Amino acid sequence: MSGHSNARMAQILDNEQLSATETSDPDSAGVAVRSKPLWQDETVLNLEPDTGLLVTHVNQTQDLLRIQGQNASASDSQTSEEWLSNHSLDSMKLSITHLLSQGRVVMAKGDCMRKEMEFSADTVNTFESRLYEILELYHRRIRWLMEGSRKMFGLVKGTRVGLAIDASDANFGAGRSDGFQRSLLYLLDEQLCYKKQLYLMSIGTDDSPLWRTLRDVNIRTLHEARQWVQQLRPSGGCNVLQAMKKMLAVKELNSLVIILGSCPDQTSDVLFDYIEQCMIGRNLPVHTVAYDCSNPMTHTALKKLAKASGGRFHCYSSDSQDLTYSSCDVHLLWRESQRAVDLLNKIKGMRQGMMGDALISIMQEISTEVAKLPPTRFLPRPPNHDRPLGIEMPNFLPKTSGEWIKSNGLKAKRLSLYQVLAPNAYSLVEEFVPILRKTVCSTLHEKAMMQFEWHDGTVKNIHVDPPLLYNYQKQLGQTVKMYERRVEWLTSGSRQIWGTVCEQRVIILVDVSETNSMYIIHIQHSLRLLLEQQMTNKECFNIIAYGSEMKPWNTEMVPPTPENLQDAWKWVQSLQCEGSRNLMGALKHALEVDLLDEQIGCQGIYLFTSGVPDQDGALVSSYVAERCGGCDLRLHVCLFSLDKFDLQDSIPARFATASDTATLLRDLALSGMGRFHWFKETGIIESDDINIIMAEMEKAVNYSQKCAMLVKSLKQRSDNKQPDDDPESEESQRAQIKREKRNPLKLSAPKPTALTLARMQAREDSLEDSPPSRAVTWRPSSVKASIPPAQPMKSWSPSENEVKQKKKIEVSQSVFYTEEGNSVGLVFKKYPKAKSVRKSIPFAALPKEEAISSTKQWLKKFSIKRLKLDLHRLLSGPDCTHQKKLVPAMQKKVSAKYCTIFPSVEVNGVVKHLQFQPPELEEYIDQTERVLRRYIQRMQWLLSGSRRLFGTVLEKSVCILLDTSGSMDPYLSEVKKEMTSLIWEQLHKNGLSFNLLSFSDSVQVWKDRLMDATEEACHEAVQWVSMVKAHGSTCTLEALQAAFQFADAQGIYLLTDGKPDTSCNFVLKETEKLMQGKQIAVHAISFNCSDSTANEFLKKLASQTGGRYHRCHGELDGHLVAHRMLTEGFTDEDDPVLPAFEGDDLRRLALEIGKARRFLTQARTFRALLLDKQMKSDKLDAFSTSPVYSEKSKSNLPVSKSTIS
Repeated sequence: MSGHSNARMAQILDNEQLSATETSDPDSAGVAVRSKPLWQDETVLNLEPDTGLLVTHVNQTQDLLRIQGQNASASDSQTSEEWLSNHSLDSMKLSITHLLSQGRVVMAKGDCMRKEMEFSADTVNTFESRLYEILELYHRRIRWLMEGSRKMFGLVKGTRVGLAIDASDANFGAGRSDGFQRSLLYLLDEQLCYKKQLYLMSIGTDDSPLWRTLRDVNIRTLHEARQWVQQLRPSGGCNVLQAMKKMLAVKELNSLVIILGSCPDQTSDVLFDYIEQCMIGRNLPVHTVAYDCSNPMTHTALKKLAKASGGRFHCYSSDSQDLTYSSCDVHLLWRESQRAVDLLNKIKGMRQGMMGDALISIMQEISTEVAKLPPTRFLPRPPNHDRPLGIEMPNFLPKTSGEWIKSNGLKAKRLSLYQVLAPNAYSLVEEFVPILRKTVCSTLHEKAMMQFEWHDGTVKNIHVDPPLLYNYQKQLGQTVKMYERRVEWLTSGSRQIWGTVCEQRVIILVDVSETNSMYIIHIQHSLRLLLEQQMTNKECFNIIAYGSEMKPWNTEMVPPTPENLQDAWKWVQSLQCEGSRNLMGALKHALEVDLLDEQIGCQGIYLFTSGVPDQDGALVSSYVAERCGGCDLRLHVCLFSLDKFDLQDSIPARFATASDTATLLRDLALSGMGRFHWFKETGIIESDDINIIMAEMEKAVNYSQKCAMLVKSLKQRSDNKQPDDDPESEESQRAQIKREKRNPLKLSAPKPTALTLARMQAREDSLEDSPPSRAVTWRPSSVKASIPPAQPMKSWSPSENEVKQKKKIEVSQSVFYTEEGNSVGLVFKKYPKAKSVRKSIPFAALPKEEAISSTKQWLKKFSIKRLKLDLHRLLSGPDCTHQKKLVPAMQKKVSAKYCTIFPSVEVNGVVKHLQFQPPELEEYIDQTERVLRRYIQRMQWLLSGSRRLFGTVLEKSVCILLDTSGSMDPYLSEVKKEMTSLIWEQLHKNGLSFNLLSFSDSVQVWKDRLMDATEEACHEAVQWVSMVKAHGSTCTLEALQAAFQFADAQGIYLLTDGKPDTSCNFVLKETEKLMQGKQIAVHAISFNCSDSTANEFLKKLASQTGGRYHRCHGELDGHLVAHRMLTEGFTDEDDPVLPAFEGDDLRRLALEIGKARRFLTQARTFRALLLDKQMKSDKLDAFSTSPVYSEKSKSNLPVSKSTIS
């Protein structure tokens, strides 16, 4: 009879002999499973109730077995971790602590006073008997796990299961396929047939799913699955990453099983990073199985996958059973059974009289248990710390100080000084007087008005009313007292710690890192005050404690009912400090797992921390800005400064000074559009809410001081003014009147009258026969006016140098009399053809897909100049030129008439006139931003994948030269990974022909000819690259000579980290000889090389052969800058600053990005200049049409009372 049948019959008939035949543990030292002391009575525990089938005919045994199977099904579907939660030594109260609790300490008899532990015989016997029973239960569970398909694949959990099976050549080779397929059929028949839905996929070079979607489990589905398993054939490599991507795309799965029998193509770190990112916000345990595989790299990769997803790892080996015991389920049970065996040995020592040693060991364990208690158990607690919450209900909805100031600020209450003085404030009037041909400025009536600087920098004439200003100062004093009460309210209760919690949906992030272990009571008390005073009037809330791991109080946000608040407080009391500050993980949990709805308003996250996060501050800020942008979500930061911090006790992952910490967290709050609050045990250090109120108070004090200054200046002027009957002032007025009588004003020349119809017709007829004459001499009709006669102009003729005559503009016109007296009208019959010289803003047509080309070739199609978006060229038309010509009569240069109409700007040292309209500049800004975003996407593409290290492979036939000298040894593993990525991502994907060469002391060639990038060739190339080792010197010239031997090669990609062994000039000369008669471009790649001489050599080599120079430098900064530009926009020309790329492709693209940013900044400046010009023109038009202006125009502003500018 087989071992399986023996175990089954032993379970039915309870035969001890049959059970004892099964092996217990390969590592045990002869400890029998069923060994019991002779003095123990046989007892039957956990007897099943009589269901009516226990005393029946023997033919009904099948019914009895069916009932027993149903009772055992609950534990059969549990993992060992779930099963041990109810059957571990601690849960069964069988640990050393429970044994000690049943004894008592007594004083030993004798001369020396010694303490001993005393137990009753029944206590020890019962305890030992229960230990034997639980130990047997553990071994029975282990034997069950080692049966059937569970031995080979472990216990498969879940109801909707996805199964990924390794169908690589390595797993299906060497006669393994038959046994592996037979095992898979056992798995289908024993475990997968009881699931609800299945999804099967084979893993090879390309994945091959059986069905497109999940299938319900039925007879037909199982039949298809069995046929599919039997038809599995070798499929190349083991591309686990691609299979996982497609598996994780099936959202309905609640369990994923990955079975591998060979080493995956990707490294364990790559798989771990990918599964860790995909599992954020998703609960999908991955059960990994190493099937008859002894490769430790496979075991490591599968263990990491299982750990990252919260799944389990299982190992099966047909040669060694020890590997099977390393599986998660078996290992947990075996470890618990070892604890039971150790405890039995201690009890055995107690029975043999080794009380002293046993007591010492027991006392040491008690001391160990006490040492495990956290130090927080001994910290002092505030009053009522352990009591339930005293919940308070606020009688109003709180507001931030920014919102509160909008309705209670000085401007909102119309208490701004400029609002009070505005009715009595008058601007200085300046007008151009045609008679004087000068600009005249109105004078200030010094007895009634004073000059006062306005908030926009202009000076206005103010009529000072002291009673009005006195009442205004009294209102300012009352407002300042109201602000003081607001500050007192903000510094009381929980607001002193958290500020005002204003949002209706709130998530609280609490820092419980190990650094805060001595302040956990303070953190708990702060949360208590918040729950009592500010949470009751919210819509819903949640609390997340974070250290290295996340500890949410609830899986989702819940309403703040009294029951939920009390439950949250109990959870807060159980918090312990451990780990570092994984703030990024906490934010992702809050924003992605809790699923804050972007359509719901008033959402807030309150971060309570005492230091900087583990991640980089700029990275966290950019993530927060991206998540908070476009929705009503705010991140508020509460910084708690620690007075004492001992670095010897717990060293944080990152440490910063108090000021640096505050700066980083202040920027974080600014990125989240929230508020920053900084406090310590002694009080508040900084608070945005309080700062806003204090700024308004300072503004009120400033207004009060200006009022006092105005009143004081008015008093001083009234004390120093002269009396009205001063004889000197009367004499000066009389003298002014006499001067006006002696020098009467001269009248200006009247406008010339219109020509008669006959003259107009004669003039029109004579235009073609005679050159244009000068203006008709006008003579006055009145002989009384003292107007000198007009002087006729001298006749003129074109200069001798003016040879080329301008083409005459043909114009046809007719003249007619109007109904009003002697007036004449003019109608044009033929208009001159207008020639437009203005340039419109073109639409930039940009590609969506990335083209495989160099940046130089790409910019020939999509540069700023090619897209006709060069701002300087758009401003270079003839109508934009600023012209000045010499006027002989005035003997000076005069600008053209339109120079005063259009704003002037300086472009490349030349003054131009800006004739664009604001809508046209808006269109230019939009087009330039589109182009900039496309440039940034191109830069991200160039910095991603294998292009980061090797650049873009352009040619169809290439040779890759890899430097494997001794200096490359520390970085060779990284280069191998990038080389693998290059082979699959560029060579295979684009269908190129290639060959690989490595060079150190000598040159090693992969193949003797160029190979097409097929799957088989790429696998061989990856295998060849993995065998390369670093040693020796650098024979660059020999490698180039070997590469030039391949006549059909179009490009050579040389990767090296330094200078060649021979002279650089000698290598360049020899390469020039090799290039004769050939068109092969050498692309030089500098890897981790800081030698300027070596980099210059590589640049010359690439330039000499028509290739490109590439260096992977600044890629991390480039990604960060690109992310900031795409999220924050192009608001600043200089921030963020692009890295100084040295490679040709990235350098050219960075220069084009810089040019586009400069044009964008200039366009925004031009738009602001136009808007400012337009606004001033509108104000001037409104002023000229006002009644006040009309009256002043009629009075002509006498010179005696005006100041001439």
